[in-house]
Formats: sequence, structure tokens, C-alpha cells
Amino acid sequence: MGNEVNVTYDWKQIVKDLNDLLRLRSIPVGMKLYSTKEEMEAVPRIRRPKKRHLLDQIVAQSVRLGFTIGVTADDLAMKQCGAIAGLMSQDDEWLKGEPMAGVWFDTEEDAAKHQQSLDVVPYGKYEALAISPLEANRIKDPDICIFYGTPGQMIIFINGLQWEGFKKFEWSVVGESACADSWGRALKTGEPSLAIPCYAERRYGGVLDEEMVMAITPKDLLKAIEGMKQLSRNGLRYPIPPYGIQVDPRETLEPIYPEWVQKD
Repeated sequence: MGNEVNVTYDWKQIVKDLNDLLRLRSIPVGMKLYSTKEEMEAVPRIRRPKKRHLLDQIVAQSVRLGFTIGVTADDLAMKQCGAIAGLMSQDDEWLKGEPMAGVWFDTEEDAAKHQQSLDVVPYGKYEALAISPLEANRIKDPDICIFYGTPGQMIIFINGLQWEGFKKFEWSVVGESACADSWGRALKTGEPSLAIPCYAERRYGGVLDEEMVMAITPKDLLKAIEGMKQLSRNGLRYPIPPYGIQVDPRETLEPIYPEWVQKD
């Protein structure tokens, strides 16, 4: 990964804007990969796990509790987490996915196809990972930002991202191990990555039933915020007020789409 050189982010203002626009219920956080353990441990006020955890739990401790926390492969309870984040190797045994056969997938072939479909950070470049609330400004140049929200919050965010320089987004769903769809994909590609959190993220990471997750670079986060501000000026904002399913909608549509609304 790696962000633009000499870019300074006002994280307090960014988080304020994001909360004002979307009314988030949890803490937006930043995630960064480090070449060495020592670099990660130099992050101000960083915590280190006293027990082994899943990476889902580490993310949750920052998102739900506001912790600044860092891990290496030795802190993780399972290779799946470490391999997706590039802290453990994606070797042939891992790619076979045999432990998932008969659990999440019918055959060993299906399990292997699943493993091979995952977006992962290449192994060998990074030794550690840290995650911290953006507003704390302890990770000043995160590789990606992560936040959770409802589908309604996410579509307004996406609309903001598409305001300028429209792009059609196509996201993946790998099922179990869906962190590969969110922070795995964003860390690997630098592209905005929306995902439906999986069973493990919900069971061990405390993700709520109605929540989705967005992983995005700081640059694109700012782009989406500026787009949402413009949409808000146009009266298109969160929360989206329901108009009614049995009323004539033309009164509200006509000012926006005067040439498209049918007349009596």
C-alpha cells in the first residue's frame, strides 16, 4: 500500500463530516500494514493483545471500544486471518482449504476454489498491522479506512463517491472469510470495497445483523464526503425519509426530473 507523499489529513474534521452526513453508530478506524513489528509498536499508545485473537476481534476492539491495537502473526488465533492480511503465507496447504470442506463447502474442490478466490495481501512484505480510530490521529497515514453502516448509509456514501468521476462498482461475495472482500481487497487493490460481513465477523467481531462494512483509501473517503455534501445541498441526504408506497410521487419528483415526470 502507501498513500500520497506529504498528504496531511484532518481526521477530526473528516470523522465529524462522516458522522454528520451518515450518523454512524460505531467508530471509523484506520488500518495500516508495517514492514516490521518495531514500526507498528512505535504507534502512540498502541495496545498489544495478551491473548490470541481473530483479526475480526482486533478490528472490533477498535471499532467498538476505541482501542489503538497492533498485531503480528503470533497474535492471531487462526491462519485464515493472517493470510488474508499478508502476515502469514498463502502456501499450497492454505490454498487447498481442506479444513473448510464439509463445514462451509460440500467438497474439498469447492473449499479450494473458495480459498483461491480470496483477495489477499501478498505475503513477505509486512510483519505487522495496526488499527486505530481515525479521530485519534495515531495512525496519521492509514493504508485504508474502515467503517460499518446500514445499507441505507452505504448507498448514500456510494452516491457521494460517484458524484464526480462516475464509476460503476462491482464487489465480490466470497461468503465465509468475507474480510477478504473488504479490508483484504482494499489493502490489495486500493479500490473502495463494500462487503457483507460473514458469520465469523458477526460471531467473533460483534458485527450487528444490519451492518455492512466499507474499506476505502483516505483519498477516496474524502472524495465520497465531498460528494455527499453536494448531494445534501440537493436535498438528497441520510436518513432517507420514506414518502409512502400508495401515494402519487410526482409532487416530489417533478422539481427534480421535470422532463421525465408524466403529466395528467
